[in-house]
Amino acid sequence: MRQLTSWMKQARSLIAPSQTECLFCGRRGRPSHEWPGICVHCQSGIPWIRVPRCQICGRHVGCPDCSRSNGPIPIVCNRSTVAYTSDMREILGQYKYRGNERLAPVLGLMLDRAYALLQHEQSGQQLNGASQSNLFSKPFPILHSKLRMRSNLWQADLLVPVPVSAVRLSERGFNQAERLAEVVSLQRGVPQLPLLVRTHHTAKQSFKSRKERLADMKHAFAGNTDPVVLQILKEYLHSRMTHQLEQRPLRIIIVDDIYTTGSTIRACAGALQQLCRSLDCTAEIYSLTWARS
Repeated sequence: MRQLTSWMKQARSLIAPSQTECLFCGRRGRPSHEWPGICVHCQSGIPWIRVPRCQICGRHVGCPDCSRSNGPIPIVCNRSTVAYTSDMREILGQYKYRGNERLAPVLGLMLDRAYALLQHEQSGQQLNGASQSNLFSKPFPILHSKLRMRSNLWQADLLVPVPVSAVRLSERGFNQAERLAEVVSLQRGVPQLPLLVRTHHTAKQSFKSRKERLADMKHAFAGNTDPVVLQILKEYLHSRMTHQLEQRPLRIIIVDDIYTTGSTIRACAGALQQLCRSLDCTAEIYSLTWARS
């Protein structure tokens, strides 16, 4: 009888999915087959932004920021993966402030959803209900480079993560935006290049008003003048000419973890435009963020 009971337990363990600790909630539950490291319960609660209400900043609800912004907006548009709910705030806090770097792969794959949405929009394709749903069901496979070259889908040229100050880098030990950009870069075959630098350290933006954020970020970034980085960019621009891509602007995507007022993204975009002008290059600037508040 004991042997039979033991055999049945072993059989159940083989048939039933293993209970692993979820990276989101920390509890043991049935793992998601689509999103590595999280349970099916947490997967079902992800607040995807499927249809942005604001076509500029990608916000899922009414947006006063873009309509009241003075002057030209330096980006074509922003697209974000999820709404910044209390649950998403906790997850981002685990990753960004408490150093849970195990979250980077799944958060990066989630950010890739925003890339997919941007790609379909810019390609001029009308998403029907089924295809739009598929954008948020599971990670896309890595496409072969030759298939990407044949594809008529819109494709970015460069990913540029928002840089962190030396103080923040020392505190966290990593740049959260850079890690997210790495995942998208591998998924899409789009190179990542550190074209931006921080000119000075700024205090945490989460406790500041919109006006304070805009003032704080106005001159917080500049184009990276490191000779090695500039040489890589120049070689890339030259290769575009050989592939007859010089007729269109360079497509650059700024990558960050969260879009709140857009002050960081706007400041980064302005610095990138200035850098590109210094190299006699025209650029279209976009941004991807994991969350939109």
